[in-house]
Amino acid sequence: MVRANGAVSLRELARVVQTSEVTVRRDVRALEAEGLLDRRHGGAVLPGGFTRESGFPQKSHLATAEKTAIADVAASLVEEGEAIVVGAGTTTQELARRLARVPGLTVVTNSLLVAQALAHANRVEVVMTGGTLRGSNYALVGSGAEQSLQGLRVSRAFLSGSGLTAERGLSTSNMLSASVDRALVQAAAEVVVLADHTKLGSDTMFQTVPTDVITRLVTDEPPAHDERAATELQALADQGVQIAVAGTGGAGAPGGGEQLPSGARPRRDLPLPVQRGRMAAGQFRGPGGTMAAETLERTARVADMRRR
Repeated sequence: MVRANGAVSLRELARVVQTSEVTVRRDVRALEAEGLLDRRHGGAVLPGGFTRESGFPQKSHLATAEKTAIADVAASLVEEGEAIVVGAGTTTQELARRLARVPGLTVVTNSLLVAQALAHANRVEVVMTGGTLRGSNYALVGSGAEQSLQGLRVSRAFLSGSGLTAERGLSTSNMLSASVDRALVQAAAEVVVLADHTKLGSDTMFQTVPTDVITRLVTDEPPAHDERAATELQALADQGVQIAVAGTGGAGAPGGGEQLPSGARPRRDLPLPVQRGRMAAGQFRGPGGTMAAETLERTARVADMRRR
């Protein structure tokens, strides 16, 4: 799956191989030790380090439920008659699909995918930047894109990226994309970052938005065992970033998340770091010979993951 998609979340792996995320995480460690993949918070990617970037086909299949829930919450922040900028990415594409219902909206974007999502929205005006097309993510980049944003002022910028840390803020692995994102930020009174939990704690080569410039973060709730992601959220909140956590299931708002009223300020309700050593529901490690059985099962799962 990682070879086919470039990246995959632990939740998706656990669903496909029909086991727990705790078990999958242990198997992913074994595959990383063999150099077959790199671990990321909440997922795994093909080896490549700071400069590797998956293309649109790969990203579009990663954390889809989380992106949908995040887009629902982010769309509720947009008011009728507002002017905003929306950056490139699969999460911002999901946001754009929901913005088609907002009357009197003006959207400035460098993303062909965002523009396409709004193309038939009669009550939304779409303004495209200039620039050179970057085919891997269908975004306009370069000096043409940056110059077209000079002198622009809007209320909000909605941006995504490849990684988010409290230390460096939002980052991406492509220099041209980073430069345009910085220009988008300069045009906005406030910055809203859309990032699912797999990006929390990940750092890539080029910084796009420093932490002290981020007004709000809309994300999904990290898995209970993902202590590092929860700690990263707390560190971001400690630096003044407002956190909105979207749910991915259950009743209520679309996607099961908390739906914020239009124009409301997201609450800073944060998942607390979990205790070390917590076992996932249904996990039990018995005495005696159960370890040998677990080893055999883990070996079979690793082989099955390689085949996939």
